[in-house]
Amino acid sequence: MIKVAASILSADFSRLAEEIKRAEKAGVDLIHIDVMDGNFVPNITIGPQVVKDIRKTTELPFDVHLMIKEPLRYIDDFISAGSDMLTVHIETVSKNDIKELKNKLFKKNIKLGISLNPATPLDRITPILKDVDFVLVMTVNPGFGGQKFISWVVPKIKKLRKIYKGIISVDGGINEKNAKSLASIGVDIFACGSYIFNSKDPVKAIKNLKELFRKEF
Repeated sequence: MIKVAASILSADFSRLAEEIKRAEKAGVDLIHIDVMDGNFVPNITIGPQVVKDIRKTTELPFDVHLMIKEPLRYIDDFISAGSDMLTVHIETVSKNDIKELKNKLFKKNIKLGISLNPATPLDRITPILKDVDFVLVMTVNPGFGGQKFISWVVPKIKKLRKIYKGIISVDGGINEKNAKSLASIGVDIFACGSYIFNSKDPVKAIKNLKELFRKEF
């Protein structure tokens, strides 16, 4: 079944708790939280304290996406803040880092995800696929919300699905049109920001994604 994660990067931060509740009532399955450090990506967003504060607003799982240069340095803070899933970028970690994270998060019952940027080749993550719970494929260059979907990433997702039977998530520029084709090649989770928070009818928008046909592989 397709799942939808509301990416709060596109929410109104002046009333973040309300925005999260609105997304929850509209039917999202997860809250996707982009953490940016102004170093790995050209933007700065939020840190562990904000994650801890908004943890009080919902019981939905938090997928905390660490778009930061030194994720291991802050991992304990984000664990303590209430993360249910932690995603790191292959561009910022080594194979040994992944093994260390896997052991740490497994003990805490937290899922480990690996992400890769559009231009990063798939072979960068193939050696560690057995050590992660899901893969997050960036379909925009990370840093800012509201970007246009990069269509040339689709062949990489197809190739990934052929070699990986676990959960595949996509993040960036998702809408009904491209989501249909992505679901047909085996994507499990859509992280959506502006598609949800800028929608006049978020309930319908989310329902349209969840009703897409996900091909079994």
